[in-house]
Amino acid sequence: MKGFAYGLGLLAALSMPAAEAVNQEIKALFQPDPSQPNRNVFINKTPNSGYCASYPRECADNNMFSIHVPVRFDSTRALMPGDGLGLKVPANWRQLTVTNRDTQETETVEVRIIGIGSSFFLSDTAANLVGVSNILEGHQKLWTSSSWVYAPSPCQYSGVGAYTPATYKFFWKAPVEAPCIKVAAYRIPSMYFNGIDFAYELRTPNPLGMSSGLYSGSLSYHLGPGGDFQMGTMMVPDDNNLTLDFVLDVQHTLKVDLPPGGNKVILEPEGGWRQWIDSGRKPSRIYRDQPFYISASSRFKVMMECAESFTSTECNLRNASASRTAVEVNMSLPPGITGPGGAGVKDVKLRHKQWVGPFQPGHYVDRKQGNLRFEMAKHRIEALLKPGVSDTYSGHVTVIWDSEV
Repeated sequence: MKGFAYGLGLLAALSMPAAEAVNQEIKALFQPDPSQPNRNVFINKTPNSGYCASYPRECADNNMFSIHVPVRFDSTRALMPGDGLGLKVPANWRQLTVTNRDTQETETVEVRIIGIGSSFFLSDTAANLVGVSNILEGHQKLWTSSSWVYAPSPCQYSGVGAYTPATYKFFWKAPVEAPCIKVAAYRIPSMYFNGIDFAYELRTPNPLGMSSGLYSGSLSYHLGPGGDFQMGTMMVPDDNNLTLDFVLDVQHTLKVDLPPGGNKVILEPEGGWRQWIDSGRKPSRIYRDQPFYISASSRFKVMMECAESFTSTECNLRNASASRTAVEVNMSLPPGITGPGGAGVKDVKLRHKQWVGPFQPGHYVDRKQGNLRFEMAKHRIEALLKPGVSDTYSGHVTVIWDSEV
């Protein structure tokens, strides 16, 4: 009897297809967790950079992940009092298709940007630009709505702000796709944003319905005025394209274990052979229930192989003189695994060199008991048993579980 273990993966792949573009890898992984069998989700595996690397607890509390992108935005002219810098991100859900590299199966992933931040550098200290001596007072007065730690609506405060005389680091939450505008209160000869940090959220498909393997796909964004990521109409990036390359790594489990001695199956009537021996009364059933233990997180199929087949559903058993009889094999699976049509799996007849299924776990099934029933058809019993005759029939049956459906 054979058991197989297969894996599925969610990752995001790094690629650099052309100049004037930034590519960023986004990774996600599904592996079944025996301690949480009902948790059928991908885990983000992309290392945080930028905001969430500096403030991991804040991001964990909000289910956010962040990336730092080394794109510089420079002002095209001096900012005058009343000029606004409108920051905007693609906060609405966007879809992309990811494709299994081996099977070419496709799934849909959704992503949205839910936060934006950077560090800006001024051409002079904020205090000098507004005519004060205190560093913090300079940053607070340079803009009409205080310093950049306070996010203008519809963006939201994140609690992050750090400054030097001529720089300010900030991060804002961005719940909606609309500009968040900071307005200059004084003239600023020039400034630039040194890279951007963005936080993102993923919606991934149900991994239990996916085949094992790597699924990859890409989503591209335009940076700069009028684009998906904007830092103000007068702030121009040195790179105007950003591509997120996703790879979902699905690593399923399919494992079947037999108890000790389970590879040897002895068929008997109910209650043993004594009734037949003592009275000559033929038993109505000759069978054996063989339990097994299955761990499964993905759909699978099952097939039996007979060393010698009698019919498509029966395997031969032979005695020493080459007389034959046959046995059928029926399979039952534990609760949590359904067959075609969504029904439970009880006494499904296995077939010689023909797959049955697929069978689909509704959650990760971890070492739950199933059953194989080896049984002779009634007409085989009638033909086999004769008073005063005893013999031994044997044969080999292999049952195969396969997650490559």
